[in-house]
Amino acid sequence: MPTEHNDKASILSSINSPEDVRRLSVEQLPQLCADIRDFLISTLSRNPGHFASSMGSVELTVALHYVFNTPYDRIVWDVGHQAYPHKLLTGRREAFASGNRRMGGISGFPNPAESEYDTFSAGHASNSISAALGMAMASRLQNDTPRRNVVAVIGDASISGGLAFEGINNAANTPNNLLIILNDNDMSIDENVGSLNSYLAQLTTSQGYNNFRFKAYRTLRDLNIVNDRRKGAIMRFNNSLKSLLMRSQNIFEGLNIRYFGPFDGNDVGTIVRVLNDIKDMEGPRILHLRSIKGKGYAPAETNPAAWHAPGRFDIATGRREEDCTPDDGRMKYQDVFGHTLLELARRDPHIVAITAAMASGTSVAIMQREMPDRVFDVGISEGHAVTFAGGLAKDGMRPFVAIYSSFLQRAYDHIIHDVALQNLPVTFCIDRAGLVGEDGPTHHGAFDIAYLRTVPNMCIASPRDEHWLRRLMCMAAENNHGPLAIRYPRGKGRMAGGWECPLSPAPFGRGERLRDGSEACVLSLGPIAADATKAIDELEAHGHSIAHYDMVFAKPLDETLLQEVAEKNVPVITVEDGIASGGLGTAVAEWLSDHGYRRHVRRVGLPDTFVTQGTPAQLAALCGTDADGIRNAIEETINAVQQ
Repeated sequence: MPTEHNDKASILSSINSPEDVRRLSVEQLPQLCADIRDFLISTLSRNPGHFASSMGSVELTVALHYVFNTPYDRIVWDVGHQAYPHKLLTGRREAFASGNRRMGGISGFPNPAESEYDTFSAGHASNSISAALGMAMASRLQNDTPRRNVVAVIGDASISGGLAFEGINNAANTPNNLLIILNDNDMSIDENVGSLNSYLAQLTTSQGYNNFRFKAYRTLRDLNIVNDRRKGAIMRFNNSLKSLLMRSQNIFEGLNIRYFGPFDGNDVGTIVRVLNDIKDMEGPRILHLRSIKGKGYAPAETNPAAWHAPGRFDIATGRREEDCTPDDGRMKYQDVFGHTLLELARRDPHIVAITAAMASGTSVAIMQREMPDRVFDVGISEGHAVTFAGGLAKDGMRPFVAIYSSFLQRAYDHIIHDVALQNLPVTFCIDRAGLVGEDGPTHHGAFDIAYLRTVPNMCIASPRDEHWLRRLMCMAAENNHGPLAIRYPRGKGRMAGGWECPLSPAPFGRGERLRDGSEACVLSLGPIAADATKAIDELEAHGHSIAHYDMVFAKPLDETLLQEVAEKNVPVITVEDGIASGGLGTAVAEWLSDHGYRRHVRRVGLPDTFVTQGTPAQLAALCGTDADGIRNAIEETINAVQQ
């Protein structure tokens, strides 16, 4: 096992920018890679983040900054899980060690507001090729001199996304010099699925063929035979030669994009040599590298899925802190969902589950282990997941689609056109709703209530605890009301040892009065009810009388409860863990106005901004959605009305 990192003895300690990398000899690069790995292991064992992906991309990152003139040349990272070495080489080594993913520190993902070396925001998958192609075209249109190289770095899981293929298709038909690097490690977070992954695993090009082609390219270039006018004929000759030698043509060259590889993605010398060979070529190119996720740390190499984001761990033993934490009896919401889904599927053979490359992250894997034929992992393809679910529902199945809130945004048109328009009984199980913590603004589930509430036929519910999650899922299984979204947060619930309850359906479209009161009415949605309860308890200890309603549904609203609230003629405070603009509070204010009630409405929710990273507790305090913030909002509202 690696030992604690000794920064004083490392080459990395002398690297403050990529210019310092480019001053090194090629022979020094392997040591720099070793230093980076030691630094990552030491730092991430204490301040956790995305581990295995970045460990596998070390050599690629060093080679990119060694060969290309960054930041003038552009590197566009896909997702960003693999970009920690990039941050270390671009002047953020100390900031990474002290504040990666912490409030007030640097982001865990590429962020253009943070560094000129971060060319594009990269929190979600499959956007790198399209963004990089746009940059390449911008450079061409502005006649940048010297030539600006643009490189998109995409993983084998991300390239299965539809947007990636749209970008590749456009790149093949647009004059550009884009270099696409496919960092292929046979993994996303879980194991990759789909025919493209199988294809990449089988795709090989011999070292002899690559050597022959590089020599031929240099000869033709020196003779001034390679140029734009002859590019088409040379490309056709190249493809014919490869078909002859390899007995098949790969999918990329079938699109007239030159393909190189696969090469060892953890051999920095080879990557440097290949990049130097192909960086000045004209036209779009794909470089295929085979790397090892978790490279350099045996536990991560052995189990890369578990080490995607392992939390704190002991370097010497590889034991993760979460494996050693005493069980407090509480279960994660995602696991309550997974176990409940399996129970429902045992009852009803029409129930199927769909996930987009997140079988373990959503706990769909619980059903998958027992019923693999009824669970579909479609890869990083959220739009397809939704339309696929629509097709299943149209012909009699009852699909449950489990996708993170911020990832579901990419399927918005499919939700409207392929499910809601036809009023199909698809249940959207929206995991990671609300503030997710250190992953920051690209991952917060802030917008799902607002972006779904305006869709006709769509129903939206959120359970205040684990029992209500089970009851809502049971209702969904028997649902004849068309599309339904059930949103729930990341992390553990509040019931120690008591998450199980009879699977009886929740009443559709109905909320619940939790307590009565005479000074104000608090209307909450979802698990934030616990914070509202705490706030109300504190206020009642000081003589206030506050009513509290769990609305359960953001759409349809429980009009019986709203009528009761309106007739109290007291101020209304709505509380939710989504963006306040367009959320539950907006819906309540609209209902009151539409029915002729003039009531003071205070909306407590996330602000109209992208919330930074930090712990969930820090962020809730920042946004005023924790118990203290809710108490202050109630007290301020009561005082304002009484004045």
